[in-house]
Amino acid sequence: MDEQSVHQERNITDDGEQVAKRTVCIVGHKNPDTDSICSAIAYAYLKNQDESSGQYNYVPVRAGQVSAETQYVLGRFGVEAPIFIDNIGTRVKDMEIRRVPGVRSDISLKKAWTMMKTQNVFTLPITTEQNQLKGLITVNDIAKSYMEEYNSAIVSVAKTPYRNILETLDAEMIIGDPDSYFDKGKVVIAAANPDVMEDYIEEHDMVILGNRYESQLCAIEMSAGCIVVCLGAKVSRTIRRLAQEKNCTIIVTPLDTYAVARLINQSMPVEFFMKKDNLMTFRLTDYTESLRDVMSKKRYRDFPILDRRGCYIGMISRRNLLGVRKRALILVDHNEVSQAVDNVLDAEILEVIDHHRLGSLETVAPVYFRNQPVGCTGTIIYQIYNEKNIEIPENIAGLLCSAIISDTLMFRSPTCTWLDIQAAQALAAIAGIECQSYAREMFAAGSDLRTKSPEQIVYQDFKKFEFGDWDIGIGQVTSMSATELQEIRDRLIPYLDKLFQERSTKIDMLFFMLTDIINESSEMLCYGKEAGTLVEEAFHRSVSDKVTRLPGVVSRKKQLVPAFMEAINRMNTI
Repeated sequence: MDEQSVHQERNITDDGEQVAKRTVCIVGHKNPDTDSICSAIAYAYLKNQDESSGQYNYVPVRAGQVSAETQYVLGRFGVEAPIFIDNIGTRVKDMEIRRVPGVRSDISLKKAWTMMKTQNVFTLPITTEQNQLKGLITVNDIAKSYMEEYNSAIVSVAKTPYRNILETLDAEMIIGDPDSYFDKGKVVIAAANPDVMEDYIEEHDMVILGNRYESQLCAIEMSAGCIVVCLGAKVSRTIRRLAQEKNCTIIVTPLDTYAVARLINQSMPVEFFMKKDNLMTFRLTDYTESLRDVMSKKRYRDFPILDRRGCYIGMISRRNLLGVRKRALILVDHNEVSQAVDNVLDAEILEVIDHHRLGSLETVAPVYFRNQPVGCTGTIIYQIYNEKNIEIPENIAGLLCSAIISDTLMFRSPTCTWLDIQAAQALAAIAGIECQSYAREMFAAGSDLRTKSPEQIVYQDFKKFEFGDWDIGIGQVTSMSATELQEIRDRLIPYLDKLFQERSTKIDMLFFMLTDIINESSEMLCYGKEAGTLVEEAFHRSVSDKVTRLPGVVSRKKQLVPAFMEAINRMNTI
């Protein structure tokens, strides 16, 4: 399953009509932990079971890679990992795309103009039989061809099909091949007598004339390529015979000479005037944020849209950006922009379910916001199941219990409350597991980091926080083995040294917690100019060679972050 699977389903109304369900993505924070992933899955299941959610289709998604611990949990209870989405911003496929059909490159300018008026558009896409985009013709292009072109040979230079000429002039070809092209000579009007005509008619020319036999004969004898007889005048058998002998095409039109002279340029194919180089196109998966920048710099009215195979779909304009519908979103296990999926502020946030401090997230409209001081978001989800009297399936119970065990470090974390313990025990009974033994299996699977690179270890559970003017990144791994933590530390230090020297983290300080679950303590790696000062102010512990030990500190949320916040406030006051 991929992001393309996040789509609108259909629902049957009481009168039998089908209406589109709006998709709502439920997502945890970047670099998701077990709570973030499992809560998203469990809450999506709950919302889809809730009778009051009939107009929506809820889909769990993730904003980062699944950790080894979470992979174990998902495999243990037979649940697929959520779809990965790294950017929730609106895309072209979320916009109203005008389905302007593509046209052949050989249609006339007049026909293109008529189609534009009929469809009320300013741009026509020129496509191949395979629906590949060849070019674009606009109202301005047609106007320029009519107002700025004075070359009398332009009709032949454009290699105009005779079928276009017949269609434009409402004419009939009585001698010649309708499938051939007028590709040599110029267009002239036989307004003078035959003696004068001999001075300006050349071989292959197209001559517009009336019913005068002498003028017709003169044009044919001067090797004209085509004569256009106006006002529907009859053409004698002698003229027809001579035309065949001289390979001269004869066209008869009911229009007068003035009308023919005015319309003949409109028979030229759009291919000659269309824009075909450096076309500005967009794909269905392009983000509207990037479209705004491009559209602001280009003076085009319309932009063609292509699918993933490069086939033409339709057109959009700047006006379509105004009516784009934001993607609907529910956040679980976080409420800070820095931790959220990219472009979260461009989405329509409907709900937030969390157990962390209030962050920097702002919404345009009021939302359902549920934040409780418990050790795990899964505990809150469990409460909502009970409040709505929705039965919890065995696999969902297993996921929620795993989330609570993980976030509370098997009830050892200071963030753990009696509500978490009560919820975990009830969920364990439904899932058919025993908390203590299952926790050992889960933590063992999650702490097996021997096959992971230092980068994967750092970012598997990494969060970014904004403290005043400082951006601080905090990562954490937990293990039941002190020996394994020592091995991980030795692998991480060279990587973090290089990472922070290159400034590729784009943060002011970086801290990484190596948490020993059994001994309930953490060893912390510290990087940044003010990192040592902050640790000393927050915990009265010194930092030696970028390392400090924090006995009794196992929770990033309840012990590390609050201590840093208070320390920064004191430092700023001083």
